[in-house]
Amino acid sequence: MNWAYNPRMSKQHFLAVTSTDIEAAAKAIHGAVKRTPFVQSRTLSKILGCELWLKFENQQFTASFKERGALNRLLHLSDGEKQRGVIAMSAGNHAQGVAYHAARLGIPATIVMPQGTPTVKVEGTRAHGANVMLEGASLEDAASFAQRFCAQNNLTFIHPYDDTHVIAGQGTIALEILDDGPLPETLIVPIGGGGLMAGNAVAMRAGAPQVELIGVQSELFPAMAARVQGITPGPGGDSLAEGIAVKNPGELTSEIIAELVDDIVLVSEAELERAVTLLLDIEKTVAEGAGAAGLAAILHEPERYRGKRVAVILCGGNIDLRLLGEVLNRELARAGRIARLAVQLRDRPGELATLTRILADEAANVLEVSHHRVFTLTPAKGARTVFEVETRDMAHLEHVVKAIRDAGYKVSLLGPDEG
Repeated sequence: MNWAYNPRMSKQHFLAVTSTDIEAAAKAIHGAVKRTPFVQSRTLSKILGCELWLKFENQQFTASFKERGALNRLLHLSDGEKQRGVIAMSAGNHAQGVAYHAARLGIPATIVMPQGTPTVKVEGTRAHGANVMLEGASLEDAASFAQRFCAQNNLTFIHPYDDTHVIAGQGTIALEILDDGPLPETLIVPIGGGGLMAGNAVAMRAGAPQVELIGVQSELFPAMAARVQGITPGPGGDSLAEGIAVKNPGELTSEIIAELVDDIVLVSEAELERAVTLLLDIEKTVAEGAGAAGLAAILHEPERYRGKRVAVILCGGNIDLRLLGEVLNRELARAGRIARLAVQLRDRPGELATLTRILADEAANVLEVSHHRVFTLTPAKGARTVFEVETRDMAHLEHVVKAIRDAGYKVSLLGPDEG
């Protein structure tokens, strides 16, 4: 690739990672990581009003971009370091990347993960032969333990993001985007510790300085935005995007992002859930919360990207199946495709049959029925019956509710926390 001169890169010589480092990383990992597809989503483009291109890093062998940086770092170990082994701290994707490539290279690997790490990521890491240790309630707690264990056992620590070789490895994604598709006007990249954004920012600023670079974080964990934009840190909590739920971003990554990235936007949990659902429903691809964060950014502010060619990195696809099921059901409820209706019935023979006939006539599919006679404010000669129904959309649901009311019944829609 011929790198264009870019006045905005005048400080790159003073940053920790350069475009030369990323080109070297691309050569080093070539053939050992997948060159993932970079294709336009025609349906999502139509829905969102922009020309949307997706980089499917969830199709890596370990279902995450983290393989790139992990492998590049492992390839820079000395012979002695390889023999003694490595240790990494991760909520899952970096762990699997290190474990997989360490096993492939014959390097002993120990992985420290927070106790709340999704089972799919824990078991995926163990499946690659790594020694997995669950320690601490947060990434920071796990990192502290890993550093102590590393020193005690003379291992080499493979940092998930604040390492020059790791950052350079992640930046190889931008090289593929520049080579494999039309030049995007905007590139949206999820940010946790910042390795992915930092590496791709360096590569993109060198290869296509005019591209707008936007990072995206969860509203609950806007640590990088707080550092470089001066906003108030988030409250934390249980985010669907646990892969970017980082309280302390990297020092190296923060410097690069502050210098090269145009903006960092924050997205809600509902937007993350909708993004995961859209990718599965339309693209038939599984993205974890962090992996779908780029699409969530467009859902958050569609007018900002309208009419533009936008590239989004789907950075990971490791999501627990139970959690995925919950996300899908919540989104179906928001869209009016499933709902719970509380109906007050009179205590007379045939009342339930009458109501189910109304539902059938309106083409509403009954999924579940429950009766409440004691723990309810309904009169003693009545019953509160809750129907879980499936409808086509919100308009159809509203039509079903109207039909029940027109038949003389009291009916209300129940929220997620109502029984």
